[in-house]
Parts: sequence; structure tokens; C-alpha cells
Amino acid sequence: MNKFSQDWLQLREPTDVASRNKSVLAACASAFEGRESLAICDLGSGTGASVQAFAELLPAKQSWTLVDHDAENLASALVVLAEWSDTAALCAAGIELRRGNKYIQVQTLQLDLSAHPKCWPDSTELVTASALLDLTSGRWMKDLAMALRSRGLPLLATLTFDGLIQCEPHHDHDRAVRESFNLHQNRDKGFGPAAGASAAHAIEQEMTKLGYDLTAGDSAWFLDRQSSSQLLDETLNGIANAVFETGLLEPSEITQWRRSHTGEIKSLTVGHRDFFARLGKDQG
Repeated sequence: MNKFSQDWLQLREPTDVASRNKSVLAACASAFEGRESLAICDLGSGTGASVQAFAELLPAKQSWTLVDHDAENLASALVVLAEWSDTAALCAAGIELRRGNKYIQVQTLQLDLSAHPKCWPDSTELVTASALLDLTSGRWMKDLAMALRSRGLPLLATLTFDGLIQCEPHHDHDRAVRESFNLHQNRDKGFGPAAGASAAHAIEQEMTKLGYDLTAGDSAWFLDRQSSSQLLDETLNGIANAVFETGLLEPSEITQWRRSHTGEIKSLTVGHRDFFARLGKDQG
């Protein structure tokens, strides 16, 4: 699996929070309304952003299992979540937190998800994944869907890249850069050839075929100089570096594109998609 730095994960978190689709989040919250407790497993958890993003939506008592291949990210997650909470205490499994009226237990599991997506404890009642599915292969997502269906588990998947990159003002190389970047996104990220921009459509189609009801919607990043200047520059650099690796554009063209946008860009939109999939009532 690809390694993502803690600095990058923390830099993008405020924009992730602002971008997630509110209708999708509301559908997830509604599914567990009235419940006293819930056990959640977060795939590709990074530094624990999903706990912070979704805790308020879910029942008062929550048990989270954070799964990531990077031990440093998991260790950082416990620190970050302890600082985010009102109170925190170590326990045998990990940490116990209080945040407002939420009581949250968090345990971690270091695991390379590329071998197989099914890694959740038997007690799990909801599986979540943020900014993960576009890195995985079509085969891996089919395995995920089948594993979820075998238990009737719902899935909340957010911030799956959908291929949209839109700059304002426009540059002559924008289209070529976008197309080259999307080709780069199909390279193997550790799960086999990545689904990239087609991931959201592929997994939604798979879940629907298995009898799931879906609530889906856009969750694009909107970056500008006023609110997200550093993330804007880092995203432009990441896109340029990926395009350079493809060899599809001349290095001078990529440099020109990056320099022009770094100096003149007003906004950058990066497309994502969210969905909540719950097994249909007649499929239980």
C-alpha cells in the first residue's frame, strides 16, 4: 500500500471535513438513529480523521477499530484523538475518549489491506473508508462488496477521487494535465491496477447489484488562496509530479503549467464522490 505522510493527512483534513456530502452523512446518521451504541471499522484510517469526522453523527457509545498498514500513522492517530477529546485514558485495547456526549473506544490494527479487505472484528456494524477506494483495484472492490454482503454490513465511503480537476483561470495545458494525471491514477498503488477515477461508479454498481440501497453525492474539494493556500500549492505540485512520471507531456510543459497556476490560480476544484450503502430492507 502507498504511504501517505502524516503532514499531508493533517493538511487535507479541514478541507475533507468541509467537502463531505451532507446528504450522504445524514443518510448514515439516520440509519443508526435511536441506537445506543455502534461498532465501526475504518479501513485505511491514517491518523484517525474518520473518528473526528463521523463521531457526532453516530450513537453516544462508539467502538472504533482503525486499520492501517502504517504503524506511525496508527500511533499518531491515538495522540491526535486524545488531543481532540475532552478526556482520554489508556485501556487494554487502546484508548477511551469522551467528546461532548460521546463515549468512544478506539483500538488499532496494523494490517496491509491489499491482501484482502475483510479485516473487521466480528462485532463490527458499520465499515467506513475515506480517500481509499480510488487507490484500489476493481477486483479488490468486488471482494470488499462481497465480504460486506456476507455479513449484511453497511459501508460509508467518502472522498473517492472522480477524475475532475478544474483550474480557474484556465491554462492551455489543463486538459492534457488532467488526462495524464488520471492515467497515472490507474497505476498499481499496492492493490493491483487502480480503479482511479472510475472507482466510485464501480463500487456503487457492485453494491447495488448485491441488493444495497445507496445515497450518493459529490464531495469536491474547492481550494482557493484565501482558505486553503498551502493545500492548493501541495495539490498542484502533486499533480505535476504525477504527470511528470507518465512521460506524456514534455517537462517544459509541466513546469510552465505549474508555474503559471502557482502564480495566477484563483481556485482549484478536485472532484470526489461520497456514498452510504445500506442493505435493502427486503435483502436482510
